[in-house]
Amino acid sequence: MTGSGVVDWRAEIEAASKRAHERAPGFLRETPLWKLQGGALGLAARNVEVWLKLEHLQISGSFKARGMMNRLLANEIPASGVIVASGGNAGIATAAAAQALGVHCEVFLPNLSSEAKRARLRALGAQVVVGGDAYADALAACLERQRETGALLTHAYDQPEVVAGAGTLGLEIERQGGLPDSVLVSVGGGGLIGGLAAWFESRTRVVALEPERAPTLFKAREAAEPVDVEVGGIAADSLGARRIGSISWGITQLHVPEALLLTDEAIRAAQLWLWQELKLAVEPAAALPLAALQSGAYVPRDGQKICLIVCGANVDPATLA
Repeated sequence: MTGSGVVDWRAEIEAASKRAHERAPGFLRETPLWKLQGGALGLAARNVEVWLKLEHLQISGSFKARGMMNRLLANEIPASGVIVASGGNAGIATAAAAQALGVHCEVFLPNLSSEAKRARLRALGAQVVVGGDAYADALAACLERQRETGALLTHAYDQPEVVAGAGTLGLEIERQGGLPDSVLVSVGGGGLIGGLAAWFESRTRVVALEPERAPTLFKAREAAEPVDVEVGGIAADSLGARRIGSISWGITQLHVPEALLLTDEAIRAAQLWLWQELKLAVEPAAALPLAALQSGAYVPRDGQKICLIVCGANVDPATLA
């Protein structure tokens, strides 16, 4: 951070990467970058190179591990441990990081969270509290509990360390393959797109993708400020934040030129296609980038290199039948 209070995000992201390698070696994985031609994904634009960043293979099954471990490593953890509210993935990532560091973890989940994610949390040794209709309700209960215990609060998407940790994914993509022309990324609360846009800045076109039934960034842009939205639909357990995070709102205003909405039907079709054709078992949130291409919501130019962020794998395999 500069003396003026302006965050030097690229420096923060590089510091997060260095911190993880030095203080928690082996915890994070360098996930594969799989390069395919457009035709292999059933696209009409066959002369397009599509990069699948297989971040669903990350520790804890999602990109969230990057930000949660960075948050823990960058702060002193009290005896009461760490606490987080989550739709599931941020909680799993926090629990995995806490387990690796040997500290207590308490996770608050809304009722819409999947049983598969709850089971994974318990397996990681986390104390799980379920209640409320949506993520915002779980967050309110979490904040009340944090005031009682003094535990280190890990926010699912709206803390500088969390956004910078997510940004290490962009750093890794550039090291592996160079700069793509566009990066397509799902948006919930905005931690992932905030981190990616902070890393790529305007050197690469970062495109925001949201379900029609959870349009936090889209509605914020209509209102010219973050606003609460109703959330639901197939991806609500991962992309169920009611409001875009304040940090990511600022970053996306500078570096994300468009936010696109996708139907549940298009998301589900892409999720099943990834399983049936490529044997990639991913949750609905991870399928939005492919859905944008297959549905025609995002049309790449001939010869472009497009990176799709396959962000999470915490899915019940039975739902892919």
